[in-house]
Order: sequence, then structure tokens, then C-alpha cells
Amino acid sequence: MRNSKLQAASLEGDADDVEAAFYDALQRGDIEKLMACWADEDDIFCIHPGGPRVVGATAIRATFEAMFGDGGRVRAWPERVRKIVSVASAVHTLVERVEVLTAGGPTNAWVIATNVYQRTAQGWRMVAHHASPGTTSEIQEVSDAPSVLH
Repeated sequence: MRNSKLQAASLEGDADDVEAAFYDALQRGDIEKLMACWADEDDIFCIHPGGPRVVGATAIRATFEAMFGDGGRVRAWPERVRKIVSVASAVHTLVERVEVLTAGGPTNAWVIATNVYQRTAQGWRMVAHHASPGTTSEIQEVSDAPSVLH
């Protein structure tokens, strides 16, 4: 665990940079870089699609290590990101396009995710990742924003 804390101290930038590092680490299957994105807090949590709430760095690390088992990677790209940013926190809601290997070859699946970031003494860090399964087709968004600007 100490190694992750040291690597976390080297991350700089804002919540967008941490998010980019998180998805890059997912695609590379790099557990150390992925865990460096997380805050050093007891109550950080992660919810994978259809899974339970996983609390704490050790438990979160174990879930990603299981995903990365035998050199595996998670091919996920953030798309359609919406952000709420304040001085010390940021909430990103997004659609993740996930490449899934099937018997017929690779196909895309969709996941709706919320990533929460806080500004800590070490810089911006993830404190929550909550992902829910989408549908096999592109996710439609419902919004009360007008479709035409006047």
C-alpha cells in the first residue's frame, strides 16, 4: 500500500487529469497507477455494475486485481461526460463505452458511471466510482435542457 501512496503524491493537475489517468490505468491493467488515482481515505468506495459497494483501498484494490487477473485489462473509454465542479470537489457523470470480448469477437457495451473527486493534500483524488450497467445499444440521455438555444 505504501507504494501507491508515494505514486499518488506524484499525480498533479485537476479532476480531469485524475480521470484520464484512471481510465488509462484500466486499459493498461496497471493496478499501481489505478490505485494512485484514489484518495488516501478510509471511506472511499467503488461499485462495479451489478456488484456490491466496496469500501476502502484494500477492498477496492482486490476487485481491480481480480479484473486484471492473468494480465487482463478493461477496455473502457469515457464518453459524454457531464461535470459539476467546485473549489474542492468534482462530480463527473459519464457514459463508458466498454469493449467486451464475445464468441463473435469484440463488441461494445455501455455503462453509466459517476466519478467523485476531492481536492486533498496530495492533489485531486477519486473518492467514489459508481458504475451501473447500460443497455447493449447506445445510451439515450434524458435532460430538461432545451435542445435549441435562442
